[in-house]
Amino acid sequence: MENQKTILGHPRGLFLLFGTELWERFSYYAMRAILVLYLTDQTINGGLGWSTKDALELYGYYTGLVYITPLIGGWIADNFIGQRRAVVVGGALMAIGQFTLAFPAQQYGLDIVHTLYAGLALLITGCGLLKPNISTMVGDLYDEGDHRRDGAFTIFYMGINIGSLLAGFVSGSVTSAYGWQYGFFAAGVGMVFSLLIQLTMANSWLGEIGRVPAAQQARDANHSKTNAPLTKQEIDRLKVILLMGLFVIIFWAGFEQAGGLMNIYTQEYTDRMVGGFEIPAAWFQSLNPFFIIVCAPIAASLWVRLGSKEPSSPVKFAMALFMLALGFLCMIGAVLEQGGDTAVKTSMFWLVGAFFFHTLGELCLSPIGLSLVTKLAPLRLASLMMGAWFGFNAIANYVAGIIGSHVGDYGALAIFGGIAATAAISGVILLALSGTLIRWMHGAESGATPSEDIEQQQVQVA
Repeated sequence: MENQKTILGHPRGLFLLFGTELWERFSYYAMRAILVLYLTDQTINGGLGWSTKDALELYGYYTGLVYITPLIGGWIADNFIGQRRAVVVGGALMAIGQFTLAFPAQQYGLDIVHTLYAGLALLITGCGLLKPNISTMVGDLYDEGDHRRDGAFTIFYMGINIGSLLAGFVSGSVTSAYGWQYGFFAAGVGMVFSLLIQLTMANSWLGEIGRVPAAQQARDANHSKTNAPLTKQEIDRLKVILLMGLFVIIFWAGFEQAGGLMNIYTQEYTDRMVGGFEIPAAWFQSLNPFFIIVCAPIAASLWVRLGSKEPSSPVKFAMALFMLALGFLCMIGAVLEQGGDTAVKTSMFWLVGAFFFHTLGELCLSPIGLSLVTKLAPLRLASLMMGAWFGFNAIANYVAGIIGSHVGDYGALAIFGGIAATAAISGVILLALSGTLIRWMHGAESGATPSEDIEQQQVQVA
């Protein structure tokens, strides 16, 4: 690639994108941490006084659109403005959106609810432009078949989780000390940091990466129109993305119980006492980003060290599903400890174990999935397919809510056991399909197509 300067064995552009995404995720999660609380807080305390139902409905619409709009943002970048411009424009819109939420509407005669909707709309639009394109640029730093790519996305993913870990502490502390508007303001400041990193360092650290729309690059490379029919190889690779996306839905539908059913279980049925101090249930939500930050460098190093022996993406996804199943086995252990008596409080170590295994699964799937899309998507569809990949997350979040909502009908043991069994069976199915999926990749993870491998073998024999 054009940028040959490296840090820790990776192009230094990776760490620029790492910093950009860290502060963007800080901004997103800082705002998300207080949004529902702000909506439901009493007006005398500066909140909007909404009902819990109305607040959660708005929150659901917001998070759903955040995952769907990357489809549009990816298409716009691929065909018109390029990834770099999309990231800058998206970042600017997100910063404006955060400051709109912090805007003292009453001083300017604006309706505070309309100001809220305007701020959320700006955030959704900005995230749609930024989210798929910054991930695609990480992949563009590496040539096809470069074994550093999965490790790079694991490092990049660590930045996401550092941002989310900082966000809750900062926005919570600022909000407690100064009020809701200052919490949104802190989120806006984080987005400004992200934008400044991209504006001041991208030219020297990224070179030409992300400047030219992918469709134009495809035209220049193939001397053909971008609406030319997809080749068999491209169709096969797209089939891999879509089929793997089904397993992504299964994984995240289980994983996202962390914020719902597992969160309720933490609050109501877990012994959180340490001496005379009761650990707040919300603190357990920080276990996931904490384990990510601790384990991500180890995982990134492991993939690089394995080199040609590194497991394929389908095998890593299967490993993720098995880890998800192990995590829910821990939750089954917690339910069994109760012995059918809901008055019994279970050990918090069951939860710690569940979050640990789920995090290991996340590291085998989420950054690997981002890397997979950049390996397999045709150049002219790169950011669009990244947007589609985030669309699988949107479906999974919806499915997760449906699953968790049936706990009253079936009980926690049935839900946790069902998820564990589904994850394990899905992992076995994926392992059985892995050979076919690897063939459909046409050498994307080895740097050579099968025909090229045969030619190389013939040369060696000669």
